[in-house]
Amino acid sequence: MLRIHFSAEDLARTRVAAACHPLWEIAASLHRLQTPAGRWAYAHWYRTARERLRAAGLEGAVRQVLLPLFPRAPYWPDFLTPLAGVDGLEAGLAEILATPADRVAAEIALLTRAGRTPARLGRLPEKEARAELVGILRAYHRTVIEPHEEWMRECVHAERIRLARHLLDGGAERLLEGLGPAIRWRHPRLEAGTYPTEHDIRLEGRGLLLIPSYFCWKGPVSLADPALPPVLVYSLHPHESPGGPGPHAAEAAGSPSLAALLGRARAAILRATAAGATTTEAARRAGVTPATASHHTTALRDAGLITSHRHANTVVHTLTPLGATMLSRNLRDAAPGIG
Repeated sequence: MLRIHFSAEDLARTRVAAACHPLWEIAASLHRLQTPAGRWAYAHWYRTARERLRAAGLEGAVRQVLLPLFPRAPYWPDFLTPLAGVDGLEAGLAEILATPADRVAAEIALLTRAGRTPARLGRLPEKEARAELVGILRAYHRTVIEPHEEWMRECVHAERIRLARHLLDGGAERLLEGLGPAIRWRHPRLEAGTYPTEHDIRLEGRGLLLIPSYFCWKGPVSLADPALPPVLVYSLHPHESPGGPGPHAAEAAGSPSLAALLGRARAAILRATAAGATTTEAARRAGVTPATASHHTTALRDAGLITSHRHANTVVHTLTPLGATMLSRNLRDAAPGIG
């Protein structure tokens, strides 16, 4: 059980990361390689990731270095996912290099006590060994994360729109209530019952940074050391289920005209969801009745182009990565002089 304890000041200082954190994504993607859990949702990524790692000559480094450092277990070292990563991969890698040697040694010792680790990882307090690790992390990211960054950005964009609606409609507490079924808001605590350890984080005025994660599956993750800047990494796909489109559904073919493909009203509703829209707002944009708009949103949702979230009597629709790809390609193909 994870319990994060809030004060009124902490609620005021809760915020949402503007983009995926590349080092948390590396960690979560390595966990996807270690378990079949949720693999149906990442089937396309899993298949291409293995092929790309093999082609890049990274299979040995992943097996011998990264998987032991990022075990799918209750603990892996906190220094591998520094807060600086919110500013991008290179900022995060620089922070790993700058981590004090005594902290690295202490965290590797914790990892070793939690399970068997290769002897070579004991050299990580040395800066030269960490520089080698940084090179492996950079190559891994370039090989299997970077090709999916456009989809990841669209996911985070849609999530921030969804959470902004919650915040505007019900304040910070409504925002915290909407983080998915694995996370519960029970004033003044945020709880995750599936967490692998008993862990309490007392924010004490520091606030909480919420980090939506593309590769995180099901339960949320936080740092082991409660003295570090508090973060909660949670899944961008809490509502996906087998048989649905999943986060890596096949890409939609480009189309010069959404209206020709979907029909005028349905295409207008899809465009409206790019900024988040209720059924009534989408109906107004498309010039149809709310009942007709509801029929169209159901069809778009069934096709995997939008996702819908209900709160009280309001349903907010936002684009899925597949819908965002279709819309962005349509806009690109329609723009003069492009392509």
